[in-house]
Amino acid sequence: MIKILSVDFQREFSALGGRFYKPRGCTSFFHQKIVPLLRARNEQLAEIISDYRLHRPSETEAYCVPGTWGFESEVPIDLVGGRRWIKSMNSPSWTRAHAGDPTRSPGDPYCAPSEFGEWLTETIGPPAVDGKIILIGLTLDCCVLSTAQELYYRGYRVNYLAEGVDTYNGTPEEKESLFQTPLSMWGKVLRWSDLSQVLAT
Repeated sequence: MIKILSVDFQREFSALGGRFYKPRGCTSFFHQKIVPLLRARNEQLAEIISDYRLHRPSETEAYCVPGTWGFESEVPIDLVGGRRWIKSMNSPSWTRAHAGDPTRSPGDPYCAPSEFGEWLTETIGPPAVDGKIILIGLTLDCCVLSTAQELYYRGYRVNYLAEGVDTYNGTPEEKESLFQTPLSMWGKVLRWSDLSQVLAT
């Protein structure tokens, strides 16, 4: 089992005009390389996005608000397999009532490890010795990292697609430094040139 998992590829981070936008190469790479690959193979990816409306502990600003442009994902909806998981904090194991629903007031964030585990099993499958999860999205030094840790703790084999992720600052040097440590503790770096070999296994 090999599955691409997109994390927070939302316009608030990825597109000019977004609250936390910076020029980052992974966005154009996603549209130019990953989307055509998925379409050619008739495959879909799994997706985690965020609903960061207030109230959230320790936070004073709302963003990635459902119903707004900044909440929208770069991932075409037809390429999303199954339902999206909508988190409410950096860690994917946190969600909220009415997550993603712009017509209802959000509940307070709460830790939902069992619900997240059910979503993983439903969307990706249980951890497997021969399975790989390939992470893409934003940002490598925040939500992608939190997702990698959570997956690792649950027994999944995590890979970071080097060209498919970026740090908040977006510099290649920072990304490569993080790949050496601490990110190597929870996953392996996969280069685009090696992806075809992985998909063939």
